[in-house]
Amino acid sequence: MLDEQLRYYLNQTHPPKGEWVKELEEQAKTDHVPIMESVSMHFVMQIIRISKPKRILEIGTAIGYSALRMLEANPNTSIVTIERDEVRYQQALDNIQRLNKQHHIDVIYGDALEEISKLQNTADPFDLIFIDAAKGQYKRFFELSVPLLSNNGLIITDNVLFRGYVANPESSPKKYRNMVDKIKNYNDFLMSHSDFTTSIIPVGDGVALSYKT
Repeated sequence: MLDEQLRYYLNQTHPPKGEWVKELEEQAKTDHVPIMESVSMHFVMQIIRISKPKRILEIGTAIGYSALRMLEANPNTSIVTIERDEVRYQQALDNIQRLNKQHHIDVIYGDALEEISKLQNTADPFDLIFIDAAKGQYKRFFELSVPLLSNNGLIITDNVLFRGYVANPESSPKKYRNMVDKIKNYNDFLMSHSDFTTSIIPVGDGVALSYKT
């Protein structure tokens, strides 16, 4: 987790954002839609620039912000993204079509737990999988996604430190305790997984980078 002064400094070091990026961030703020923090998004984009994945699977589309930013980092990639909220799904479609990126980003409407299973029978492997949906289901999302991941592929998970509460669960409000425990257990699962090497990077709300060995 970054303190506000450090987060502000890092944001100032980033290159200027396009107008469409600012518009999507404003839309998310107005509609109270959680999107990836700017510092975390910049980090993920850099990983994509380096690894150059041909195919990306995103679990949790929201308004399409992160999918469009990942495509910005690698315009040659193809993205499949899943969203279960009908309003967010439609917003994502509108934003993607407005920017004429519908040929690169395929948005699936449905429950990711069901849709990932369907993709196991129909989709080519993905080089990178980005998990940013229901936090209580992170472990299940990961397990279902592994068969879809190419050799030497990456799985990136957002919010794995959840406001710092994961490091100190006793300080979390009661309403978050169960979720914090699940995220902590997920992190332990990642770090002990025999087929992956994972690093947890304390940027934004915490990003886990898992490399399939």
